[in-house]
Amino acid sequence: MKDYGHVIIWLDYFNKNLSKRKGRRISKKLAIYDPTLEELGKASKDLNLAISDENTNNQARYPRRPYVRSGYLMLPKSEKKSNLLNKIARKLNERRNASKN
Repeated sequence: MKDYGHVIIWLDYFNKNLSKRKGRRISKKLAIYDPTLEELGKASKDLNLAISDENTNNQARYPRRPYVRSGYLMLPKSEKKSNLLNKIARKLNERRNASKN
């Protein structure tokens, strides 16, 4: 049964190596190369989005790329999914840039 109170956030939404046709959902300038589920979880926690270990799956395969294990987070629905993705993408970029410096 579908859970309408949560949204699924796949790693492929943020992968700069992918085209929009292959599953990227944000612009290239906000995307990062090869995001990890750990990075996605930390960015979500920085935004005070409630996640738990039971709401993550690192063995799942994104439907547009069934030959690659990707992973996802399940977050409570608090706003439009596109707004949520953009916030998470900005936080991922901040965290990546901070770790480089």
